[in-house]
Formats: sequence, structure tokens, C-alpha cells
Amino acid sequence: MFTEVLFGLLIGGLIFFLVQRSRNKVLKTEDGWWGSGAPPNTEEDVSIRPFKIITSDNELEDLYRRIDQTRPVPSLEDSQFNYGFNSQYLQKVVSYWRHDFDWRKQVAKLNQFPHFKTNIEGIDIHYLHVKPKKVPGEGSAIPLIMVHGWPGSFYEFYGLIPLLTDPSDPDDLVFEVVCPSIPGYGFSEAPHKKGFDSICAARIFHKLMRRLGFQQFYAHGGDWGWLVTTNMAQLEPRTVKGLHVNFAPPSKPGLPLTLSLILGRHFPKLFGFTDIDIQRLFPCMEKLVVESIKESGYMHIQATKPDTVGRGLNDSPVGMAAYILEKFSTWTCRDFRNLEDGGLTRKFSLDDLLTNVMIYWTSGCIISSMRFYKENFGKGFDQPHSKIPVNVPTGFACFPNELMHTPKLWVTQKYRKLVTFSPLARGGHFAAMEEPQLMAEDIQKFTKIVEKKKQ
Repeated sequence: MFTEVLFGLLIGGLIFFLVQRSRNKVLKTEDGWWGSGAPPNTEEDVSIRPFKIITSDNELEDLYRRIDQTRPVPSLEDSQFNYGFNSQYLQKVVSYWRHDFDWRKQVAKLNQFPHFKTNIEGIDIHYLHVKPKKVPGEGSAIPLIMVHGWPGSFYEFYGLIPLLTDPSDPDDLVFEVVCPSIPGYGFSEAPHKKGFDSICAARIFHKLMRRLGFQQFYAHGGDWGWLVTTNMAQLEPRTVKGLHVNFAPPSKPGLPLTLSLILGRHFPKLFGFTDIDIQRLFPCMEKLVVESIKESGYMHIQATKPDTVGRGLNDSPVGMAAYILEKFSTWTCRDFRNLEDGGLTRKFSLDDLLTNVMIYWTSGCIISSMRFYKENFGKGFDQPHSKIPVNVPTGFACFPNELMHTPKLWVTQKYRKLVTFSPLARGGHFAAMEEPQLMAEDIQKFTKIVEKKKQ
């Protein structure tokens, strides 16, 4: 008992010291130019242009020709998804894509929400801007920017948006939602110069929100969206009223994290670890290392030589579909690796999965989306944003099948004003797309608490 108290005092004192030392740190950035060539000497074009997703017979004929010319390769016997996307099942997906998937219908679905483009720092930024049909009483809608990751897109939020802009519960808050495509993803123009990282995206999205008239707003993100919105909070903590994330890997291991890994199994209460924390954090070390290697190969490729493999994916719709959809299998649930169909349609429909693939295919963004890894990881792990805490109210949605489990202690090392920490019943890495209702409920819970405190 005495040992636990002593450790608790030491760790508590250390955390207090670190909090006090870094409380006033703010992330710094400078304007950039990502257009082709040198920036013009003219004033910036701040116009906002409506945008519609379109398709054509030529686009579909080219897709079908490429699909028809794919060369199937048999999978190893009894390999399921343990060697990657199972080839036998891939042929079924490809057959559905070729003969049953209705891209024109999905284009109409994509256009159900208003799309726009505007030029910021030399490149066109694509975004959705969905306003509520009505706001109860004399109140106003709460502005919220939601940012996707890789290999997702703005389409991940299509099931979530109506739950936030038109909630069924009259006691729920009503949101006005902005969903941009990260530059180089979807229909946002790719940067033409090296160096475009998460901080650059955060700066551009701040400019976007100001251009739309928002002086303060909430932000939500998962995958890369977690880092971009975190950087937004670090850049302008007075502008971001609240930050909600469902992915928060430790950005920089410190002493509290190290001590929790060494002693957490033996003194779980000292670190606030729950039974779930123990189960997720303390399998045998060999298993942790093996699992990490199994699921991180793509990251090494994209963080070093994205253009090489990207060129092949950009030419082959079947290759690109396998590369993307394999993540929607394994990152949704690791156990899906042991299923012949990868469990893909247990959580998603093929129409939704292929719509996300088609966004990558029709926009030709697979290479530029992969470059985002090189731009971020290529600068090393000791970046300024990794040393700066987040001092805005934060909510963390902890989904059980997330790629990396982050206990509450670890979250608070970065997010110093943690308002909500919600262990949820189900869901994996693509939580907004997989469990939109759970995500909406958690965003509501978090925002209500922050709004009440501000009042």
C-alpha cells in the first residue's frame, strides 16, 4: 500500500510539473504556397464555388476495361486474409463492382449534401457544408469541422452527418457541419510542392473555417483527422471550442507512459488502468511486436517511397481496391483476418466500400494521399507538435477494436482538459462509418458538457 502511494505521489508531482511547464505553449506556423510554380502577385481569390461530383460514359468504360483485363491470382489454401486480401473473395467483389455496383446512383447519393471548392494557399480545397434544416428555439447551430484519414474520405461521415444536423431527440444539440477533403485526398487538389504535412492542413482548415464566417467552432477527427484537428487546437486554442477524437496514439513517450508500461500490470490502480486496459496493453511482448509488424507494412512503404507502389495502384482499379479494402477488413476487427471474406460486409455494405474506392479512383488521388505519410513521418518523430499539449476541452471516444488502445492516463498526457473519456461497446478504426449512432451520441455528450460549462 505504501509503495503504491509513493509511486502515486511521484507520478502526480511529475505530471503537475509537466503541465505547468507546457501550459502556455502554442504551435507556430507560417503561410505556405502549394500551387504550381511561384505564387502570383495578385490578391488571393477568396471566392467559394459550388461543386458537383459527376461521371461519364467514358469514365465508366475505362474502369470496366481495366477491370476486365485484371489477371486473377489464386490465394494459398486456408490463408483467408492473413496474406492480404483473399484473391478468391476479391474476384467476387470485382464481379459485383463490374456488374452490379451502380456508380451513377452513388454519385447522386454523394451529391445529396452541398459540395464546394475554394482556393487556399494556391490549391483548391473541396468540402461539404451541411446546414441544419431547422434550429430549435432562438438558438443557433453549433459549427463542427470533421476531418477524415487514410484510406478513408469525406464519405465516411455520410451516416453521421444527418444525426448531427437533424437529430431526432429534441434535447440534442444541432450542428452545422463542414467536412473538407485533406489536400491530396478526394476532390481537394494535391499540393504541388514537398513538405505538406498535418500542420499545413490544419492551417488551411482554419483559413477555410474563417472564410465560411466561423470565429469559433468544434472539431472532430479520426486517423489523420485526429492529428490535423489536434494541430488545429494547438495552433489556435481560442478558436477551437472543443476537440473530439476517436484515435489518440501517444505522440511522444514520456516517463509517466514508460512507468505505466513497466508497472501497470502489477499496480493497475496506480495508473487508473481498467480490466480492458490490462487486456489490451499487456499480452506477451512477442505478440505485440508481431501484431505491429503485421499491420504496419503499408506505413513503411508510404512513409518512404509512396510514388513507386502508388503508380501501380493508380493504373489498376482492382489493385487499388484490394489495397484499400484490406484495411477496412483488418482495421475494423483483427479477427477478420481469419475469415475467407475478411468480414467486410459484417460492418459495411459493398456499395459503401466501393463508393469510397471510387472517390480515390475517379479523382486519381491514391499517390498524393499516400504522400501524406512521407511528409509527416519523413520529418522524424520529434516534431514541435509532439511536444506541445492540447489545452482545449477534449473528448475521446474509445472504440474497442481500434488499432492502438489508448488508456485514459495516456490521453491526458497530451490532452490536458479531457472532458469525456468514453469506452464504447463496439467499433473499430473507421468508427464514424461503422458506428455513426455511437459516434453521434458521444459527440453530443461531449459538446453538451462543454457548452454548459461555458454558459
